[in-house]
Amino acid sequence: MSAFDKLIGATVPWVPKPIVRRIAAPYIAGETLAEQVATIRELNAQGFMVASAILGEFVTERRESEEAVEQYEELLAAIDEQRLDSNIHIKLTHMGLQLDKEFCYQSVRRLVAAAGARGNSLRIDMEDSPTTDDTFEIYFRLREELDNVGCVVQACLRRTREDVRRLVAARANVRLCKGIYIEPREIAYLDREVVRKNFVWLLEELLGGGCYVGIATHDEWLVWSAFKTIDTLGLSPDRYEFQMLHGVDPQLRRIIRDTGHRLRVAVPFGPMWYPYSVRRLRKNPRVARYVLQALFKRQS
Repeated sequence: MSAFDKLIGATVPWVPKPIVRRIAAPYIAGETLAEQVATIRELNAQGFMVASAILGEFVTERRESEEAVEQYEELLAAIDEQRLDSNIHIKLTHMGLQLDKEFCYQSVRRLVAAAGARGNSLRIDMEDSPTTDDTFEIYFRLREELDNVGCVVQACLRRTREDVRRLVAARANVRLCKGIYIEPREIAYLDREVVRKNFVWLLEELLGGGCYVGIATHDEWLVWSAFKTIDTLGLSPDRYEFQMLHGVDPQLRRIIRDTGHRLRVAVPFGPMWYPYSVRRLRKNPRVARYVLQALFKRQS
């Protein structure tokens, strides 16, 4: 990480809230369920599926997780009643992982069951490395009785090859991404090209092993590599999907769609947008730099 990136990370909390809101606006649907529903409907009309999330993580009280579960249930009801094409994804630290693992498991199980009752699915996001073991433990425990739950693996982590072997054996539904968390070298690959090559290797293992894969990337070289793998394996479009973040490279999003591949747009919303945005930018100041550069470019 450059000295400039570190400086950006240190100064993020001092950036005025209106500026952070402006930076975050293209990437977040809004604060309310109504705004989320409107965004889903717009993206569906453009031919994209959606992954909906309520912003929040690292809760400090059970009440916060209980409220989040109720909000997700309202979201699932709205998706079902309005016939929208969107699943949901959650962070375990939002569900109380750091308070009580069993409490967290029961909260997630309640949501997976609620999603299943409405013919929908839930994906458990992967967070930083201290939560990885607990995340997989909860995921595999849920899979013992429910099959509408997916997980995430990060190509930057050295352990992911072994994790992928377990997931292939379980024919899991997996999102594959590079990973955004800053991790030490003994845990993660720090070289960008190594991460990219590992992404391709993992994708080949997952698709070749019969897993349904969400190919989550904004890297066009990785998109091309995925096209090549899909073609080599002769896969039909119902065996995978591409995934991108709301507000990031909509042109590439359209190119993928127009080439005949399905694509899901990850769209977060909720009143916790400000603390969430600040934490994300502080944890990965390189993202803050890219976003600020894009903002100034739009202004100019």
